[in-house]
Order: sequence, then structure tokens, then C-alpha cells
Amino acid sequence: MSAKTWRALLKGKHQLSLRLFLLLNAISACFSLASPIHQTMPFTVPVGLILLISASLLAWQLIDKQRLININYTSFTLGLLWAWHIIIKNDAIPNTDASFLIIALLTMLFIGAISFINNLQAFILHCLPATLTILWLDQGEHWLRVLYSVALPGVGITIQHIIQRRNDNFTQRLMNKLLEEKETLTDLSMIDPLTGLYNRRGFQSRLENVMAAGSGNHYVLLLDIDHFKAYNDNYGHSMGDQALIRVSAAIRDAVRSRDIVTRYGGEEFMVLLTNTDAENAMETAERIRLRVYDLRILHLFNEQVATNVTISIGIAPLLDDGIEEALEMADKALYRAKGQGRNSILTSDNLQAA
Repeated sequence: MSAKTWRALLKGKHQLSLRLFLLLNAISACFSLASPIHQTMPFTVPVGLILLISASLLAWQLIDKQRLININYTSFTLGLLWAWHIIIKNDAIPNTDASFLIIALLTMLFIGAISFINNLQAFILHCLPATLTILWLDQGEHWLRVLYSVALPGVGITIQHIIQRRNDNFTQRLMNKLLEEKETLTDLSMIDPLTGLYNRRGFQSRLENVMAAGSGNHYVLLLDIDHFKAYNDNYGHSMGDQALIRVSAAIRDAVRSRDIVTRYGGEEFMVLLTNTDAENAMETAERIRLRVYDLRILHLFNEQVATNVTISIGIAPLLDDGIEEALEMADKALYRAKGQGRNSILTSDNLQAA
């Protein structure tokens, strides 16, 4: 998984947790105002602020989905407001007992546990102010009950956090592996399986990179093995495949690493010579022709030219008209080269001059 995708996933989880947290706080604030329990002083300033802040931030999140609000600051701020509300409410209730404090604590733990099941830090920041306030107001009378009530969901969230981290790490590794395999498959889909050269799709991809790199003089070489059908018919397709493998290796070894060698058809190859001139293009074509001839692949049915496998080559510049125009010109030059006896090279300029 890419870093961008991973950040988007984390952002989505963050926003969902925040929206749930704000919604629960707003509901709890409304419940505090309407609850039949401890109706003494039902409205307090902090409850009003909690309702206002929660509703405003929730509306803001729904309107501007890209806006990222700091969840830790928000949880701690609302936790402080709830602690303030508990102090005010506790002072206003006559004959104070532990019931209000326990209900308030459970409310905080409920909101935090539901909202921050995967965020231990936000859970602690939200519940800590209310917990400390309740311990202070209770004067330690029920401290064990309070700490147990806090520790139980805290331990659960901690365990869930550890499990989630392990799952996230596993998912990250799995996605990275899948992406690597996808890239490998993409690369393989651009490679001819027999010769190891680029296929037409691979050539198109490399050509786009070359053209995007800027201006330069490029030449297209179109190569064809002479009388290859006769070779296949008489020696068999297995020998024909071996000949193709050896010829493709000779072509690849005769050019620079930055040049693009492609298996264009059955016995047809294409080479894009990048950032070169006409003289060097001709020299490269001649070097390819000689290397193929020097392979000494026996071809007794190529008697018109030689008893070895040979190639003919057509050359054309890659101009502003594009690759299709260059290929058409190189193909015409190749056709004429074959007509002149094969095992030869012809450029599109020579073709036009003729």
C-alpha cells in the first residue's frame, strides 16, 4: 500500500471516530438536560458548551469532509468540560451520595470506550479529567470502585489497540506484497516471454518516457530475419525459437542500454535509438547486421544470400509526425532492403532519393 493510500485510510478511521465521539457527547449533553435523575440544576454552562461544541464540530465535519480536527485536543477539552459539569452538579445536589458520581463516571467511560476503541490516548485524555474530579469529590471513599471501573475498559482498549496495531502492520505488509506482485505482473506483461525483449505494450510505455524527457534526435530501426518462414518449415519451430532467442540477444548486445529493443512481430524486431544522429544510427544497424551474421546459425534454405541466418534493416528518423509515421517509413525501407537481396540496410532517406 502506498503512503498516500495508507494516510487516506488512517484519515478515514480518524474522522469516523471523531464523528462518533461528537455525536455521543451531544446526545449525552441532551440526556443530562432531560434526565429525570438529579433534576436539580439541569442546565449548566459546561453542558451547554459541550452541546454547542459537539454540534458545531460535527456539522463542520459533515460539511467539510477534508477538514482534519485534532482528536486528542477535542477529547481532552470536552473531558475538562464534563469534569466542570460534575463539580457544579455535585455541589447543587442535596444530600450528595455516590450515585451521581458513578453515573457520571460511567457516562464518560461509555463515550470514551465506544468512540476510542482503537485510540487509547484519546480515551485517557477524555476520561482522565472526570476520573480525577470524581476521586476528589468522593474523597477517596469509593476509590477502588472508581479505579476498577476505569481500568476495565482501559485494559480492553489497550488489548484492542495492540491487536489493531498488529493487524495494521500485517495489512500493510500484505498490501505492499500485493503491490510488488502487481508491479511484477505489469512488468511481465510488457516483456516478450520468449526473447525477454519488450513487447509492443512495453515499447509504448518506454516511448512515452522518452518523449516526456524532452527533445532529441531519435531513430527507428525495423529489423526482419530473412527467409524465417523457410527456416521454421525446415528446421522446426523449436529450432526457430532458439534462433529468435539468439538473434534477439545479438541485437540487444549491439545497442546501448538506453536504446529500446522490441520484439515487434513473429520474426520482426524494432529498435528505438535515442539521442543519436543518422551516422550513428547507420553504424548501429551495421553492427547489428554483422553480429547476427556472426552467430553462424545454419540456414541452408537461405541460398539467395548466405547459408547463415541474416537480417534486413530499415531505418527512419522519429520526427514530429510521431512513431506511426516513423514505423511506416522504416517498414518501406525494410521492404525495399529485402527486395534488393536481403542481408542489407536501407534508410528512408535513400528510399526517398530513389
